[in-house]
Amino acid sequence: MHVVTLLDSAIASTNLGDQIIMQTVREEVARQLPDSFVYAVASHEWMGAKSRGLLERSDLVLTGGTSLLSSRMWWRPVWKVSPIDALRGLDVTLFGAGWYQFQGRPDPYTRWLYRRVLSPCRLHSVRDEYTRRKLASIGLEQVVNTGCPTLWSLSPEHCAGIPRTSAERVVTTLNSYIPHRDHDARLLETLRRCYARVHFWIQSERDEAYARALDPTLEFLAPSLAAYDALLTSDEPIDYVGNRLHAGIRALQHGRRTLIVSIDNRAQEMGGDFDLPVVPRDGFDELATRIRGAVDIRIRLPTAAIERWRTSLLESA
Repeated sequence: MHVVTLLDSAIASTNLGDQIIMQTVREEVARQLPDSFVYAVASHEWMGAKSRGLLERSDLVLTGGTSLLSSRMWWRPVWKVSPIDALRGLDVTLFGAGWYQFQGRPDPYTRWLYRRVLSPCRLHSVRDEYTRRKLASIGLEQVVNTGCPTLWSLSPEHCAGIPRTSAERVVTTLNSYIPHRDHDARLLETLRRCYARVHFWIQSERDEAYARALDPTLEFLAPSLAAYDALLTSDEPIDYVGNRLHAGIRALQHGRRTLIVSIDNRAQEMGGDFDLPVVPRDGFDELATRIRGAVDIRIRLPTAAIERWRTSLLESA
């Protein structure tokens, strides 16, 4: 029996999208390492002695995707890893991790930190080419661009079953962390013109008040992943159009026609790398045209990179 510890990005997270990522991460670990004992440690909080002890006794330590990496790890890092962790050498393997926004070259502290906490021997998995290049710039070459693991089930066979034309209803999201009132109001107006009913899923606490201020007539879902899944798995035809990336990926997982409105580097980079159905935030004419037209969703999975990382996982566990 192997011991695996996950750096769980859903613990102490204010974003339900991290639950979507971690569910997929856990399913992949269970599939590839079925006889392993799995611990979880929060990646969004500073580790104490007990958490460090779990990592040090583990045969394998995996991150849980999301935007953990940054060029400025000394200033408000998403991944709460400290110089103490670096000096102890945590030997972490990246699993679908990404870079926090577009940033400059990693500073000297960040370069030192990553060389100390990231495994020098195991193969790392990142979610996009931008992140792979960032790590290569500081000498970490054992990295493959696998995309986020939430994409891995979106095979050609799966995508062939996604409707090409629009439904009468749509579910949307807005990102209150990166608000743009004019653009977001126009997005909701576009959805009102194109769909008979507009549902809204609350992915983080502040999203509801932000959305209600823009359009109080939206049909709000309960703020839980279970409520969102219940809508996506219902018998009613429904599309997803919104600016939350993983809400869109979840809709694709459930075979729903999807358009993701790009508001940051995550959707932009993954859209370019893997042909995710992405439109720019200010592309309202393009958005309306694609909603009303036929959309073929064909995700270009990096199959060779995914299988290479899976093989390395089995070899290193």
